[in-house]
Amino acid sequence: MTAKQRYGAGIWHFATYVDRYATDGYGPSRTLLEMIDLAGQVEDLSVVDINFPFVGQGVSLSAIDQALDRNGLKVIGITPEIYTRQFSKGAFTNPDPGVRRLANQMCNEAAKMVRHFGADYVKLWPGQDGWDYPFQVDHKALWTASVEGVAELAAQNPDLKFVIEYKPREPRVHMSYDSVARTLLAIERMGAPNVGILLDFGHSLYGGESPADAAQLAIDHGRLFGMDVNDNMRGWDDDLIAGSVHPIELFEFFWTLRKNGWEGVWQLDQFPFREDSVAAANSAIRFLKRIETALDRLDIEGLKAAQARQDAVAALDIARSALFG
Repeated sequence: MTAKQRYGAGIWHFATYVDRYATDGYGPSRTLLEMIDLAGQVEDLSVVDINFPFVGQGVSLSAIDQALDRNGLKVIGITPEIYTRQFSKGAFTNPDPGVRRLANQMCNEAAKMVRHFGADYVKLWPGQDGWDYPFQVDHKALWTASVEGVAELAAQNPDLKFVIEYKPREPRVHMSYDSVARTLLAIERMGAPNVGILLDFGHSLYGGESPADAAQLAIDHGRLFGMDVNDNMRGWDDDLIAGSVHPIELFEFFWTLRKNGWEGVWQLDQFPFREDSVAAANSAIRFLKRIETALDRLDIEGLKAAQARQDAVAALDIARSALFG
């Protein structure tokens, strides 16, 4: 590659996780500063995505700046928490106009943080925007609100990028932005040049997509602004260590990025509930480096010839040889 590949991680990778059984968490609670210090222990990690707001943790902006500096880290994105309890009926799609205004205000505050840190984008994951039951919503009205809520932010901040991270479901049974195709349709309707997609490899798997195909579609429309990787069993968003379950599909995903000349951060979105978070990140990055090496030695001409014939056996042999040989 022409430049050294950069690696990143969502800062939540280093948080303490809870579920409905271990409601007090699978480890000691951590502050944002402690999470940044853990991220700094990961080899070759250069950027982090930070949740917003963080003032509720009693953490000052200057303290965050100092923590990032001492760990040699930069910020790639700010993720406003428009998916929490106060947005339980939606952020952009909430029936209460006051809550919709609150979501807009939070995202605009997050935009200020993007400028402060010199980050790449505001990441939007409107996890509560959607519906659960038949007849619960007016689908036209809900979709219009989903589109117009993001379009308004883009118009208010034309100097910044906004990325939508789609997901089929959870916490809502049906999420408004549930697939690459639906998200691209929304962006086309917005007509905003500064709105794109952050493609989560695991969400694409979970949604029954081919992540490589989804990436190609987003690239073809000029809307792949970011990506992150993890793995799952396809039945849920497990956020396992990247490459632990679907290494061949992960390899095809990165080959799609490479052949299209897409250059950007390879970012981790993993939830190591019971694993050491630094070790889990290092394990993932080691495998991503193996993929880098495999991309360099992939028999491209042989692969093109096999794909022209739609010869699955030959294509898989070439891919396996590069990745595992």
